[in-house]
This record gives sequence, structure tokens and C-alpha cells, in this order.
Amino acid sequence: MFIIRNKAIFFAIAIILVGGSIVTMIVRGFNVGVDFTGGSMLEVAYDTRPSVDAIKARIAPIETGVEVINSGDTDVMIRTKPIDETMKGEILSALSFDSYHATEKQFNTIGPSVGKELRSKAILSVILVSLIIILFIAFAFRKVAKPISSWTYGLIAIVVLVHDVAIPAGFFSLLHLQVDTLFVVGLLTILGVSINDTIVVFDRIRENLALHESKHTNEDFAHIIGKSVKQTFVRSIMTSLTVLIALAALYLFGPEATHTLAIAMFLGMFFGTYSSIFLAAPLLVVWNNYKVRSRQKKENAKKA
Repeated sequence: MFIIRNKAIFFAIAIILVGGSIVTMIVRGFNVGVDFTGGSMLEVAYDTRPSVDAIKARIAPIETGVEVINSGDTDVMIRTKPIDETMKGEILSALSFDSYHATEKQFNTIGPSVGKELRSKAILSVILVSLIIILFIAFAFRKVAKPISSWTYGLIAIVVLVHDVAIPAGFFSLLHLQVDTLFVVGLLTILGVSINDTIVVFDRIRENLALHESKHTNEDFAHIIGKSVKQTFVRSIMTSLTVLIALAALYLFGPEATHTLAIAMFLGMFFGTYSSIFLAAPLLVVWNNYKVRSRQKKENAKKA
């Protein structure tokens, strides 16, 4: 199949994207939100909402480094470093000006230690989900030991998940978009949705391998992989396309507060579909070819 024959091209694209994302993350870092660094979040409501620039201009003499985000039709979310009730009152008073009247809806403060704990738990959750995925796939494919072991399917699934997570993370770093708990939720969702597409392809490979063994056909492993990808190609594309349309609608028409989640999931879903079709299955072929060459070298060494 076309995908198997041209796997080197698809591998190169993935390496360039992941490598560029990693470099971007190292050089630019992340715009980490108050969820992880600690800070305060004040949400106010207006009858008629002023512009973001006007709000920033009112707050600037009182507090610097403030982030202002529109939420819903009339609400505004203001994120700052940790502030007390007195400072909050000054900011709230400044937000009512001219014909605009601000009403407090909620106020939360997260200390630096709590933010650090959330960051640690977010990283731990991603690692644990990855380990569970390996164990699940290894168990589900335990009866598929030829020509490669069941553990190989799990390890390759994790390799493509690194691809699926690294690219959205690099995009957020490149554009300096805020990384908060919604971003982590997006990454965890990506892990689940992306692995679903990969398992669909792997499961069809398992079925075709079992069919090949029962009928004793002469198909080689690469041909079986290519046939399996072809059989699942349309299903994977159409399923992902419907989700991408929904996520695009969420970003375009949904509240600004959900934009982080929508962007992270859209990128993860797009590149997750790419990896499940153009990376996961071809990597099985590459690994099998490596095993065959290694076995042949050992046999030639014994004969020599």
C-alpha cells in the first residue's frame, strides 16, 4: 500500500514536527497559567462589557502583569499574581467606570505551593495514563506473538502518543498560549482519543494475522499491515473529521474560556489521526524488518 511504501516520508514529517516542537519548548518555554504558578482569578459581570484594552488600562495603575479574558457574553475573567481582599476591592472599584458597572461573580486565589502540586499531579497523570495504555494493549494483544510480541504494539502506541502530545505542546509554546488545567485536560483527552484510532488499526492487523495463520496464506507481514490500514482508513478519517468539525465550532462559537481546550484537542485529534494511520502501522513493519535482519545476521554468523 502507498502508506507502507512511502513510510520514510511520513516518518520524516513526524520527526521534523516533533523535533521542532521540542526545540520550541526548550527555547521559548511555556506561558504557564495561575493554575500551576499560583495567582488570583477575579470574574466580574457587566451589563454592557467594555473592551479588553479599556479594562487593562483601568487596572494598570493598580496591578501589572494582569491577564484579561472575555467569558460568555458579558463576563470578564481577570488573572493576576496572588492578591488580598484589599487589592481585589481596588481592582473591582477601578473596573466600574463611565457607564460600565462591574459586579463580582467569583474570586479565587491559588498559592504557589498549591500550583506546584497541581503541576506535579498533571505530569504524574500523563505518565500513569501512558503506562496503563501500554499494559492494556499488551494484555489485549497477548495472543498475537508472531511475528512481533504484544509488548511491541504497546510501546509503538506510546511512541505515537508522544508525537500526538508534543506537537500541540510545541504549538502552545510557539504562540505563547496559556497552559493551564484545561490544557492538561486536553492532553489527557488526546491520549484517549488518539489511542482509540491506533487500537482500531492494530485490532484489524490482529484479525488479519489470525486469518493469515488459519488459512496459511503466503502474505508477508508488510502486506498484511498495508491491507489492514487500507481497511480502516476511511473509518478513521471520517470519525476524526466529525470530531474536528465539532471542535472547530467550539472554538469559533464557544466561550473564550474553552478556547484552550478546543485548540489543544483539535491539534491532538488532527495529528493523532495522522499518527494512527501513517506512523503506528508502518512502525510495526520497521520493527519486524529489524528483527528479521538481526536474526539473519545471527544465522550467518553461526554458519561462518
